[in-house]
Amino acid sequence: MALASAGGTNAQDALFDTKAKQALMVEDQTGTILYAKSPDTLIEPAALAKLMTMEVVFHALKTGEITPSTQYMVSENAWRTGGAPSGGSTMFAKLKSYISVGDLIQGVIVQSANDGCIILAEGIAGSEQKFAEIMNVRAKEIGLKSSTFTNSTGLPDPKQRVSLTDLVTLARHIKHEYPEYYRTYAQDSFTWNNIFQRNRNPLLRLDIGADGMGTGYTEQSGYGIVGATERNGRRYIVALSGLASDKERAEEAKRIFEWAYQAFEEADVFAEGEIVGEASVFGGIKSAVALKAHEKISILIPVANRDRLKAHVVYQGPLVAPLKADQPVGTLRIWIGDALVQETPVYTAEAIESGDLKKRSLDAVFELTTGWVRRLDF
Repeated sequence: MALASAGGTNAQDALFDTKAKQALMVEDQTGTILYAKSPDTLIEPAALAKLMTMEVVFHALKTGEITPSTQYMVSENAWRTGGAPSGGSTMFAKLKSYISVGDLIQGVIVQSANDGCIILAEGIAGSEQKFAEIMNVRAKEIGLKSSTFTNSTGLPDPKQRVSLTDLVTLARHIKHEYPEYYRTYAQDSFTWNNIFQRNRNPLLRLDIGADGMGTGYTEQSGYGIVGATERNGRRYIVALSGLASDKERAEEAKRIFEWAYQAFEEADVFAEGEIVGEASVFGGIKSAVALKAHEKISILIPVANRDRLKAHVVYQGPLVAPLKADQPVGTLRIWIGDALVQETPVYTAEAIESGDLKKRSLDAVFELTTGWVRRLDF
């Protein structure tokens, strides 16, 4: 289920606001956008870039390119740029020592270790620059639309930018694609080189059901966070940026999670396999084809504004016969008021064979007089 383009609106903008300059909250199972505030603005990711670094590492583990026991050497560059001499977030890896991928993952996720990121990047790709190229390729493959990565750590670079929309997409992808590794984001602490460090994610200690993901800070973008919670069978993911302090970051994240659990309820829009609309067909034995989704379509709606729900089927039309059954042809878009909150692919519910010459000629005249882009309202 795709994440809709949130724009600058949200499902209950009159009932909630945040001090964050940019914000995005999504319910994970349905993909419903619950709150959005400039989520496509490009910002410096800071340490949140490490989410993309971990995606590349997890992908390499899943494909068998590396294993948790694979060991990489701590280069002078990793030690000097991200280790103890750097003064930044570090797992205090010893110069020229060897560390396993499993320990490096814990160092990066729990301790936000810059040295751990660079060690992994150099070990997998030979250099940070080449690793960043892999990051950008993977970003496009998993659906990130506007982010650019230039290093594995999130250390300042004018060309390195992300959007909150992409960060939420990335967070959802990691949780669903790599559940066995995602669990590390909930790990409370990690000791390396005899140094004990707590997880930097403040949400883990707020008793709100949090289980990940990460934080970041730059002077330009302020304090940011990507966080996830699960409670009463519902899972929410939030990304915030532009906050004034780490205290404000934790408070605002907790506040938006608590609001979401109280303000929304789940509603089924279409059952699995139910017809959601139809599309015009050119040159077929039928002039229209029924459309369906592959799965049940549910959405979270505001408790106080249930009547603001509407849906459109959008496709480039008319569709040209012959058509196969279960052919992807468009998107079901669901709105709450003026906010686009969910997009789901739709497919043909049946095959449509080509019609005879007379039928195709009549269709041609019809289309010349009616145009080619269709939207069906419910």
